[in-house]
Amino acid sequence: MPQAVSDAMTRVNGLDISFGIEGNGPPLLLLHGFPQTRAMWGAVIPALAPHFTVVSADLRGYGDSSKPKDVAAMSFRNMAADQLALMRSLGFDRFHLAGHDRGARTAHRLALDAPEAVTSLTLMDIIPTHLLLSELRHDVARSYYHWFFLSQPAPFPENMILTDPDGYFESCLLGWGGTSLSDFPADMLAAYRRSWQNPDCIRSMCNDYRAAIDIDFHHDDKDLDQRVSCPALVLYGATGTMARAYDLPQAWAPRLRHMTTRAIPGGHFFIDMSPKDTAAALLDFLFDQTSGVTNPV
Repeated sequence: MPQAVSDAMTRVNGLDISFGIEGNGPPLLLLHGFPQTRAMWGAVIPALAPHFTVVSADLRGYGDSSKPKDVAAMSFRNMAADQLALMRSLGFDRFHLAGHDRGARTAHRLALDAPEAVTSLTLMDIIPTHLLLSELRHDVARSYYHWFFLSQPAPFPENMILTDPDGYFESCLLGWGGTSLSDFPADMLAAYRRSWQNPDCIRSMCNDYRAAIDIDFHHDDKDLDQRVSCPALVLYGATGTMARAYDLPQAWAPRLRHMTTRAIPGGHFFIDMSPKDTAAALLDFLFDQTSGVTNPV
């Protein structure tokens, strides 16, 4: 197993990808979402590391990873290719995969593009990208307006956000998840702020959403008949927008061949607010999928 490190960088696909690695056992890759960084897993990893070799990575465009300038570079397919290359560089050709928000969309794409690499797939608080965009509901459009604001032509959203990055991104955290900033651990919130105050990160995040509409939707459209065959877990916030607007098991059933679903207390950012419940749900699922790893409870 590679030596445990909290902050490392590797060069893949012409970009630097920031990651941390710790623990022992089968490999598990954790991917964060918008507008966060891999710091979001800080309270979850200690429960996972005794049983799994846990890799947490910043997606391209986020955190300390490289921030390409063009829209196409921020497609989920490109993000997934980075993470696959990262894991292979660490000696892991096959691994468990879990993602939240944009990280979950990246994970879904990775499982479609490289099914041989994914032992199990955990998707947190999303519905399929194609479904969200092709059958957009008014209530979802209002709650998730950022999909359409951030995807406006540059530099319109970038310039507006730059007037008050903390104000804008904190409104995202509070609008979809917590009731106050105190719901988010101070060290994690500091890491998020450091990332989203970077103008290059703001541009990349906008390009992420532009790519979702201009590129990822069409990739997914071509794969509508493809189902992920590995065991899959769908976790979602019990009081979040997705749970209120959709039947998540029904939304994912056509795309996941072997699926388990579970609600976690909280909204969209349930990982920050309920890390023990998140870790317990993830461990329950992973213990069932992993030969030689037993649930200590």
